[in-house]
Amino acid sequence: MSWIACPDPIVGDAQSVDAIEGVVIPRIRDVDGLAVERVLPVARRRMVGPFIFFDQMGPSVLDVGEGLDVRPHPHIGLSTVTYLFEGQVRHQDSLGVDRLIEPGELNLMTAGRGVVHSERSTEISRRAQQNIFGIQSWIALPEQYEEQAPSFEHFGANQLPLVQDDGLKLRVILGDFLGVRSPVKTWGEPFYVDAFLEPGATLKMANFAEERAIYIVSGALEVDGTLFDHQRLLVIREGLPVTVKNPTEHPVRLMLLGGDIIDGPRHIWWNFVSSSKERIEQAKEEWRTGKFDIVPGDPDEFTPLPED
Repeated sequence: MSWIACPDPIVGDAQSVDAIEGVVIPRIRDVDGLAVERVLPVARRRMVGPFIFFDQMGPSVLDVGEGLDVRPHPHIGLSTVTYLFEGQVRHQDSLGVDRLIEPGELNLMTAGRGVVHSERSTEISRRAQQNIFGIQSWIALPEQYEEQAPSFEHFGANQLPLVQDDGLKLRVILGDFLGVRSPVKTWGEPFYVDAFLEPGATLKMANFAEERAIYIVSGALEVDGTLFDHQRLLVIREGLPVTVKNPTEHPVRLMLLGGDIIDGPRHIWWNFVSSSKERIEQAKEEWRTGKFDIVPGDPDEFTPLPED
């Protein structure tokens, strides 16, 4: 994983204006046997708005008999946002939720003071070759909501607003974009959009949030005359509107994300996020000593606490 800083604009020189502050190039990590591209956090860019964690899962092909098996593990102080492009995942948690997520749908699990969940392939899906491709991100909760009761919500693809115009197809997952608002309740004001650009299409992003970024899922994207390849997170310079274009002969898929800067620094350790280091130490001890609730439908396995 690396951060490439882009040059600062030169005052008075219109040709030097660069809307991109920097580029994050992810690195591959193994998560319970599945290769993921870890995008956030990175040393030079810990967050974009309230987004403190961003992983691309796949695209991976799982052979017959294989499956995704992320064992039960805990979270505090955040909301997990799961969104798929291909495949399906079974979510089970300590609230008793047992829910399948499919492409275009949203699973939003708010950990608050603590929740445990697992993510697995179904027994039926293991009987055939299957594709897994999607994004899982974490949103840090505002400090006043860090210790709220945990909760889970699922939204079908038909519940998330879809905007189509001039070669663009946009699904507003969270927040407000181009005057269209998602029905999903969030704490704070993040925005999150799945954007699909046909060849030649352009997309304008106004300066409507303190921090904004574009993640190129597939294809290549042109910004200010510079072409960026897929699997790049482009962090937009604060205060500047930006227009992006698909200059290629193939469709481009993007995730647009960000929001206002979170209310103070956040600490992240393993699956825990908090404004307090002491609270993270408490959560570590609670998981180590078995004080978190179990997942009723998945009680036999768990993910051990990592060694410091």
